[in-house]
Amino acid sequence: MFRSSALMAAILALGCAGPLLAAESGKPPLTGCAAKRANLETQLEQAKAQGNGNRVAGLQTALEKVKTYCTDATLSQERKQNVLDAEKDVAQREKDLRKAMSKGDPQKIEKRKDKLAEARAELEQAKRELEE
Repeated sequence: MFRSSALMAAILALGCAGPLLAAESGKPPLTGCAAKRANLETQLEQAKAQGNGNRVAGLQTALEKVKTYCTDATLSQERKQNVLDAEKDVAQREKDLRKAMSKGDPQKIEKRKDKLAEARAELEQAKRELEE
């Protein structure tokens, strides 16, 4: 479970950076599944260079899955769903904050504000990914 979660986090993180890296090299930026493949291939090369066998195995699996199952249409649909889920989370966090404010507990209010800020950041990230 941890290995796949960490792998997905790495894929998502590099999925955002890939188009920027391509733009810096003067090439048109890759988007969608092509960007995911390129990012995984770059990570795979780095893991091989570092001799990190476990990471190499995980990245090879992820790369095969992207090559087999990723289509730009499904990726777009997945990203739209991520935005919807993040919007629901923000709405729930706003509701939780209002409830804490009505009770007046400063510690809970601060905690809810932090959770709301985190949810908003995740929403912005999901929106950026959708634009790619």
